[in-house]
Amino acid sequence: MKRQGGFTLIEILIAFLIFAIVGFISSQLVSQTLNANETLSDRGSRLNEIHRAMSVLQRDLMQLTNRSIRDTYGDVRGPLLIGSDGSIEFTRNGWRNPLRLPRSEVQRVAYLMQDNSLLRGYWTVLDRAQDSEPAYQTVLTDVSAIEFFAVDASGNEYPFWPVAGRSALDPATALVGVIVRMEVAPFGLVERVWEVPRA
Repeated sequence: MKRQGGFTLIEILIAFLIFAIVGFISSQLVSQTLNANETLSDRGSRLNEIHRAMSVLQRDLMQLTNRSIRDTYGDVRGPLLIGSDGSIEFTRNGWRNPLRLPRSEVQRVAYLMQDNSLLRGYWTVLDRAQDSEPAYQTVLTDVSAIEFFAVDASGNEYPFWPVAGRSALDPATALVGVIVRMEVAPFGLVERVWEVPRA
């Protein structure tokens, strides 16, 4: 009599065990791939947000103009002000006026951090009255810290501007650039340097 071919119970159990191990490993690889894809997608979106915020700031700084203003008390404020509190305020050209409203095409803007967000404020007038309030818009969220620095022609960085005791006519101390350094999740320190128009 011929012996019938087939699998023993042990062979079948070993085959099931191998299939289970392969299935488990495959599911882990798929899960890790999906998690990595989600992380990359989130980081890509966050990178786009940071890039948009830096583009807005760059657009404003590239149009910096040497126009002082008067504040609500009538005191003169320089064309560019950097405070030690991580804020910057300056006058810029190029405020579009497609409706040809009776207003200036020069605009005063400010950037500051509030509630872990970078805000952009702007005034509808240059020389302010008592009721002149800025309009604010959120440029970037999840900002841990931000600092602005002025760079003079000698390459010196200043955490505030203008610098007391410096001559505005001295070419070695003229403003040539602005640096922003900020801590943003999840990338940590982000730094950008922009050359600004000479007065």
